[in-house]
Amino acid sequence: MAKLLEGKTALILGVANKWSLAYAIAQAFRREGAGLLLTYQGERVKETVEELGAELGAAHVFECDVTKEDDLVRIADTLKSQGRLDTVVHSIAFANREDLSRPFVDTSREGYLLAQEVSAYSLVAVARSTAPLMTGGGAILTLTYLGSSRVVPNYNVMGAAKASLEAAVRYLAHDLGPSRIRVNAISAGPVKTASARGIKDFSKVLEAVAGHAPLRRNVEPAEVADAAVFLASDLGRGVTGDVLFVDAGFHIMGL
Repeated sequence: MAKLLEGKTALILGVANKWSLAYAIAQAFRREGAGLLLTYQGERVKETVEELGAELGAAHVFECDVTKEDDLVRIADTLKSQGRLDTVVHSIAFANREDLSRPFVDTSREGYLLAQEVSAYSLVAVARSTAPLMTGGGAILTLTYLGSSRVVPNYNVMGAAKASLEAAVRYLAHDLGPSRIRVNAISAGPVKTASARGIKDFSKVLEAVAGHAPLRRNVEPAEVADAAVFLASDLGRGVTGDVLFVDAGFHIMGL
């Protein structure tokens, strides 16, 4: 059976550890035959990501801080030597812990702008740097959450950032469509990742979803990863500017 991503090259930003959704996506992409390029931010995670990259058979692991324009320019220059680029996975988000734990109305100006820059604007910056390298068309994917359009207790400033991210997906899909580059987001249900631990009472969110979702359970990282494979492959060639929910159906529920 042919592999869905055979011969394609994917750049994945955000593989921080084995529990991250980006890591699950990288595993699924490798399974389907894609060549992998990974990034890390800062020396603190360099060794971990390099070890994961070796385990995944990644061709290269680069340093890239998406808040630094020089890093984005440098990674674009580096990628030119790698040949074709078909897919970019943006799995990056950040907010100050205190801005997640306090009421949204008390969000600091600095905290709000930081969450927007790292979690939303970075997609625009990454797309601008990588789209010129996708000469044969391709797919750009990002990860979002239901808190973008509904109030999820303690998600706070990140909800506003994810709303901006989803708007960016639509506008980028419009701009890059003529170049045959598709831009989509996956809205994953809550998953036990390291970053999720920063959300107060996250275990209660998991319990609520498992109790009310039509499938009566939470999603697994592998299910999110398989949706990413679909969007990155030719099977998803007619889908762009969309948000694909992979949340055991929770988003359809009213009560």
